[in-house]
Amino acid sequence: MDDNLQEEQLSLTAATAAVLRELAVTGKLGPGKILVVGVSTSEVAGVRIGTGGALEVAQQLLAGVQEVAAEYHFNAVYQCCEHLNRALVMERSLLEALGLGEVSAVPVPGAGGSMAAAAYRSMADPVLAASVQAHAGLDIGETLIGMHLRTVAVPFRPTLRYIGAARVSAAWCRPPLIGGERAVYRAAETSGAQLCD
Repeated sequence: MDDNLQEEQLSLTAATAAVLRELAVTGKLGPGKILVVGVSTSEVAGVRIGTGGALEVAQQLLAGVQEVAAEYHFNAVYQCCEHLNRALVMERSLLEALGLGEVSAVPVPGAGGSMAAAAYRSMADPVLAASVQAHAGLDIGETLIGMHLRTVAVPFRPTLRYIGAARVSAAWCRPPLIGGERAVYRAAETSGAQLCD
């Protein structure tokens, strides 16, 4: 079956859940892990980012994220648009557990974005944080979530490359490799002298 045809047959919720399940398995998302989600609902709807945001689209995508987060027990945080400096919507309990500082704003579709606004409305005690170091990220519509990922991000190419009309990219993060088979511990000797430890 053609990938584009397959993508068109899935609802936005089902497509989001399918992509996120793949990422959860590959990135080993589970309890205590954080996923950052960036979304342009405009791009999902087939128009340029920032020109046609829609809460209805955001709610469908949010349902897919929430479904998989409940299955794998990771925490999802949602990136606002640049009008709120790409702050992150999360539950207050997560903000406090991570020791993050709260920033003051309430995301709305025109300032924060439809996805952040929908996420904010869905949470029990929502707050915004300026930044986070997430274990993985899902970017629907090329919103640029890299600033909220841990240091070593590994690109992930999901089977479904589009949700609606928006291109999907993702990443999971690994700890820096300090050692192992490629590590060099001494500079090459240029003379007969021994290196001292």
